Amino acid sequence: MVNFNFEYNKKKISLDAIECKTFFAKASGLMFRNKSKPLLFVFKNSCMEAIHSFFCVPFIVIWFNEGKIIDYKFVKTWKPYILPKKSFDKFLEIPINSVDFPRIKNILGL
Repeated sequence: MVNFNFEYNKKKISLDAIECKTFFAKASGLMFRNKSKPLLFVFKNSCMEAIHSFFCVPFIVIWFNEGKIIDYKFVKTWKPYILPKKSFDKFLEIPINSVDFPRIKNILGL
């Protein structure tokens, strides 16, 4: 568990997240999880990799590059190909059943 901090529209946001470090953790993400804390995916270099929402509850994804938000989306179930606008080095998945979901949804205006 890591405490992840970021800023959006001059609002400081802090939440506890599970860091996905291994290949398996990154590949499975929120799949088949009924309840989960937010998941943080960290990459060594900036990349442009698609994610999907098969077998996932709806979630918010926020992509970061060098500590700044580059894109965010509300993702519904069964979407095959989800990409941000630019390359990223981290992203955060916040599932709809997380205690952090309503607060983050409100801050982002989703």
